[in-house]
Amino acid sequence: MNFKQEALVNGIILVDKPRDWTSHDVCAFIRKRFHVKKVGHAGTLDPLATGLLVILLGKATKQSIVFTGCDKEYEGVMELGVQTDSHDRLGKVIKECEVGEISDQALLDKAKEFTGEIIQVPPMVSALKHKGVRLYKLARQGQEVPREGRPVMVHTFQIRKREGKFVPFLVQVSKGTYVRTLVNDFGQSLGCLGTLAELRRLRSGQFDVSKSTTIDELRNLTPQDFAAKVLPMSTLKTYAYSQ
Repeated sequence: MNFKQEALVNGIILVDKPRDWTSHDVCAFIRKRFHVKKVGHAGTLDPLATGLLVILLGKATKQSIVFTGCDKEYEGVMELGVQTDSHDRLGKVIKECEVGEISDQALLDKAKEFTGEIIQVPPMVSALKHKGVRLYKLARQGQEVPREGRPVMVHTFQIRKREGKFVPFLVQVSKGTYVRTLVNDFGQSLGCLGTLAELRRLRSGQFDVSKSTTIDELRNLTPQDFAAKVLPMSTLKTYAYSQ
C-alpha cells in the first residue's frame, strides 16, 4: 500500500476534528492523503465544533445509517446575552441584551425544562433542504422559509460552573439534535438570549474521542500506520448490533 496506488481500506477511523474545519474537509483530506476512494462520516460537526468525527471508509460507507442514528455526547459553552443567525458564534449577531441577575439555580431549573423529549425547529443555517435547496444557501440569500418543529431527545443537560456570561454544559442527545439551537432556545426561554460559543463532541454511540486521531497525527502517518488504525468491518458489525 502506498500513496501512488488507491488504498483498499474498509472500516472506520475516529478523527478529532479541529475548529474551523468542516466535516467535508476532513473527508477530503483523508481521501487525498491516503487515496481512499470512498470516504464519508457518521454525523456532521459544524466548523465551530471540535471533537469526535466518525469517518467511514470503503464498504463501511454503506452502513452510515447505523452509525448516524446513535446518541451523541457533547461538552460546550453557551454565551448569554447574544443571539446569532446561525445560533453559534460563527454567525451574524442579530440581537444583544443585558444578562441581568440570573441565578445559578435559575440556570439549573431551566436546563431541567429542556431535558427529555422537546420540539426543536431546525435553524436556517443548516444542511437540511427546502424544495431541494440547502437551507444555509437560502439563508445566504437573505431568505427565511418555514421549518416544521420535530421531536428530539435530550437525555442529559448538565450546567457546570458559570463564568460571568459564559456557561459551560454537558449534554447527551439523540440523532438530529442541534446543540446550537438548544442553546439558542435555552437563552430565549431564560429571557436573556444565548448563543453557542464552544462545542466539542465527546462520544458518538460506542465511539469515544479519547480513541481518536488528530489531523496533525494523520499527516505524519504512513499508509501502513493509517491502515492499522482503521477499525475493520468485523468490529463494525459488533458495534452495529450493540447500538
